[in-house]
Amino acid sequence: MRALDRREFLAGLAVAPVLAAASGTLLGHAALAQAGYNMRPLLPAGDVPLVGMGTARNYQDPQTEEDYAPLRATIARFAELGGRVIDTAPSYGRAEEVLGRLIAETGTRSQLYIATKVGASSAEEGAAQLEQSFAHLQTDFLDLVAVHNLRDLDNQLALLRGAKEAGRIGAVGITTSFKPQYEEFEAVMRREPLGCIQIDYALDNRSAAERILPLAQELGLPVMINLPFGRERLFSATRGVELPGWAADIGATSWAQVFLKYIISHPCRPIAIPGTDRVDYAQDNLGAATGVLPDAALRATMEAFIDAL
Repeated sequence: MRALDRREFLAGLAVAPVLAAASGTLLGHAALAQAGYNMRPLLPAGDVPLVGMGTARNYQDPQTEEDYAPLRATIARFAELGGRVIDTAPSYGRAEEVLGRLIAETGTRSQLYIATKVGASSAEEGAAQLEQSFAHLQTDFLDLVAVHNLRDLDNQLALLRGAKEAGRIGAVGITTSFKPQYEEFEAVMRREPLGCIQIDYALDNRSAAERILPLAQELGLPVMINLPFGRERLFSATRGVELPGWAADIGATSWAQVFLKYIISHPCRPIAIPGTDRVDYAQDNLGAATGVLPDAALRATMEAFIDAL
């Protein structure tokens, strides 16, 4: 099947919400595939697009309706376009509370895969934090909860597995965004049954591709990618730089799409979760999940291009 071009994809996005509203149902796999999304399985939801969204910083403390309005519109549009995965954490300020309010106001809970974390120092603290997450997110079921930065790992894994057995959590995972934790992270991946991992990876931060991502591929373990824009370094490096000719070969019309297509084209098929707090960002980011992805040769070209800046 030929890849959709950019114009066809945008036309599909315009129609998809109307079709979903008319039928009163969530866009299914066939509709998402027709819209051109590259997808992968993610328990317990099934197939999801390879680009989701993160909420660190962007959702940490809105105060006024003027603050909330663009965030509400972003959540609504993300869901309309078939976006699934939204990642948050108790450590992201008020992000869980804000996200829970916005999801309730937009009526999008059934359309979204909610991933959050537990970052606590004891079993008791972890249990209290988990209950707070359920309350803040205004849901009785969380699709994924991960032990944040491997903190108090054994206690928190036991807590989360208990919640999963009770049917309150769909999957249990681990996260890190710190290279000094990679050795321990790899060891945990090898010894613990996990539903997903989350790690930092970007076009200018490729350390996770040395051992972590290949191991995830070997284990068939889903991966979410945090910090996909390299803590904004990539945007700084490319400010004022025109897109190279090869960007058109993969249908990338913005630097954000270039950076995201690099990530999701890794053979382990990771899900990028860029921070997203504007409607145009949601549309642009999800556009990266469509069409042609870089092959190994183009990935090497992209790496060389960024390294030379």
